[in-house]
Amino acid sequence: MFKRRTPKSWALWFWHLIWPQGGWGRAFEYVKHRVRRLPDSPERISRGIWAGVFTTFTPFYGFHFFIAAGIAAVMRGNILAALMSTFFGNPLTYVPIGVVSLQTGHWLLGTEFEQDMNIGKRFAGAFRDLKDNFYAIFTDDVAHWDRLHGFYDEVFFPYMVGGIIPGIIAATICYYLSAPVIRVYQNRRKGRLKAKLNEIRARREAKKMGHEPD
Repeated sequence: MFKRRTPKSWALWFWHLIWPQGGWGRAFEYVKHRVRRLPDSPERISRGIWAGVFTTFTPFYGFHFFIAAGIAAVMRGNILAALMSTFFGNPLTYVPIGVVSLQTGHWLLGTEFEQDMNIGKRFAGAFRDLKDNFYAIFTDDVAHWDRLHGFYDEVFFPYMVGGIIPGIIAATICYYLSAPVIRVYQNRRKGRLKAKLNEIRARREAKKMGHEPD
């Protein structure tokens, strides 16, 4: 039997989704540790990191895992590293990522970026149009696309266009920073494992020699 969640447990679950137990610093350290221990070459892991970081600069929220996995597959990168690297986008970074992407997009498109633009309100309005228009299919209500159309012109399309350049820059920086770090970590880990195996082998040899008759 599944345990039914209470309103308090739902609120706690949602809060942990925004702020993990131990904080984002601890969560970041955990992800970094898991990425470094992936059984793959540093180059493939770093290409996966590139895909994951770049994906966080796209406005396709809810689909970042699928996009990151697809880009990593095309680049022959580590897909698991790509999925974990989407952690680069989190409640602490989504606001600066969104602002930079929108400003860049409006600049490239030659349109004006409104400093007081309520992005959250625009997202909510677009989803409300989608919901209301879906219900309109089965009722006599008239479909309206004003909020969705405004969201696409002022937020989504500029975000999608503007996220490409900063996304490539951030992803490339992460690639060149992560590759040598992962390579050093893997070499040290191999050295420790080799030393441990040699120690075990030496103990066995010593034990074997001790049991041999004089």
